[in-house]
Amino acid sequence: MMRVFCTSFFILCFISVILILAFSYNLSYIEPLNFPNHNVTPRSISELRIDNDAYKIGNSNDISNFERDKWQLIWHDEFEGKLLDHSKWLTEDWAAEKNNELQYYSPENVKVENGFLKLISKKEKFKGRDYTSAAVHTKDKFDFLYGKVEMRAKLPDGQGIFPAFWMLTNKENIWLPEIDIMEMLGHRPQEVWMVLHWLEKDGTLKKDAGSYKGEDFSKGFHIFSVEWTPDSITWFIDDKKRFKTNAYIPSERMYLYLNTAVGGNWPGSPDHKTVFPKNFEIDYVRVFKQKSN
Repeated sequence: MMRVFCTSFFILCFISVILILAFSYNLSYIEPLNFPNHNVTPRSISELRIDNDAYKIGNSNDISNFERDKWQLIWHDEFEGKLLDHSKWLTEDWAAEKNNELQYYSPENVKVENGFLKLISKKEKFKGRDYTSAAVHTKDKFDFLYGKVEMRAKLPDGQGIFPAFWMLTNKENIWLPEIDIMEMLGHRPQEVWMVLHWLEKDGTLKKDAGSYKGEDFSKGFHIFSVEWTPDSITWFIDDKKRFKTNAYIPSERMYLYLNTAVGGNWPGSPDHKTVFPKNFEIDYVRVFKQKSN
């Protein structure tokens, strides 16, 4: 009886050890989940779509490096001179009237220095406004249909500061559709917005959007990009997929727009903590087309 008991006890212990080792072995091969944050509370968004591919386990940098091989550079500005290249860009010169914004867009606030484009926002009275800022665009200079757009930039922060990088249709008197590659509210510098605007046939304004919360985007340079194809629009931050939609796909040629607004309905007005001047610093802007197979 004792011999049977000892034998059974030995077998039970042996099986327990095998199970513990097997369980430990499997745990060691489970990679940590790195979930991007899609905590989205956008402006009157009609519908929110989150791409499940963004949640796949693995090294997204490996994927993005592979994806880069699909693209061919067709237009770019590295801002290596001392002046803005007016063969590529136009500057705005007017008082912003939309969304109750407070700035006057002045060409004097556009600088190219030390390899960077700087869009400068100042607190100064000018032509009836209390603030000046800057905006540049490629309308009538460069537009394209489908491709990838990429910008490396450091964003300005502060209450009432609203930097943006977007794309607009080149049609006359029509501002929609619009692809917002990057928008940031200066008082929330850890969050970047990615938005698609379009107009339905019945005249209804629609949006689809996402936001990503990360590190403080005013403390260093980051890469903001979008891939626009006939099937989808996908946003990336530092080469990592952050949002994707196919709710509506623009089929018109579009041009690029860079600006910093001051005040307005969404960011609100600057307060006593907002220290001027503010610089939106852009290292480069690049546009790619997809290589044919």
